[in-house]
Amino acid sequence: MILRCLLFLACTATRILADVQFTSPDAGGTEAGGAKVDVEWKDSGDDPKLSDLVSYQLFLCAGGNDAASYIQLSVLVANGDFKDGNKASVQIPAAIGGTDKNAYFLKMISVATGGTVNNYSPRFTLSGMTGVFPPTVQAGLKTIKGTAGPETENNIQSTQQNNAAGNAPAAADGAYGQAYTLQSGPTRYAPMPPMPVSKISANKQSRLHPTSAISGFAKTHLPIPVAKTTMTQSQTHLTTSIENTAADAGMPTDAAMQKFLNRWKD
Repeated sequence: MILRCLLFLACTATRILADVQFTSPDAGGTEAGGAKVDVEWKDSGDDPKLSDLVSYQLFLCAGGNDAASYIQLSVLVANGDFKDGNKASVQIPAAIGGTDKNAYFLKMISVATGGTVNNYSPRFTLSGMTGVFPPTVQAGLKTIKGTAGPETENNIQSTQQNNAAGNAPAAADGAYGQAYTLQSGPTRYAPMPPMPVSKISANKQSRLHPTSAISGFAKTHLPIPVAKTTMTQSQTHLTTSIENTAADAGMPTDAAMQKFLNRWKD
């Protein structure tokens, strides 16, 4: 029985890792820095499917596997579209890092209905690099064993788990249920605001919605915003109230007032 439970948990953990699986660069391989590198990926076979993903951003990272031990060195693809295929040719600047073995990996932030998913490639080496890693990256590299990159961060899965646990509202209908990043036009739609839960856990809190990806600050004038109005789905939660039938508190009696005034006699 215990063995069956362990096998179930192992399969469940595997399904949380999802969508994009990098096939190039090779794990532990070496690519030329300062030149173009071919990046390829495929559907991992887990939810969400690759066909459910809409757009992506691709970053070159270096350092350890913990979020605090690596940095994003370069934005390789600022606004990619999965409709364009499962590969991209990117330019690697030679001056952004060193030549340490297995120091580099790719980070892809994919957008789908309901949130984002962060996938990481296996580690690889870049030859011909002319830069120097900052102390954060150097310290992170000392903790690395093997070629595995950071674990997948499936924010879509987290949202689904919250809904199943009753910590989030039911899925919105129609336009209100479409992710903001997938909407267009002057009017945007927001789902119904959630109601406070009856119980709060101090140890099992998670984000209601995924964080937004930031690839850097604008270097040129931004286009004029198109969205002008946000429509929020009407709240269906009902509240009831009753009249307070308790009698009003009476005024102090003369004796009580005199006792109070006597405190101020000289």
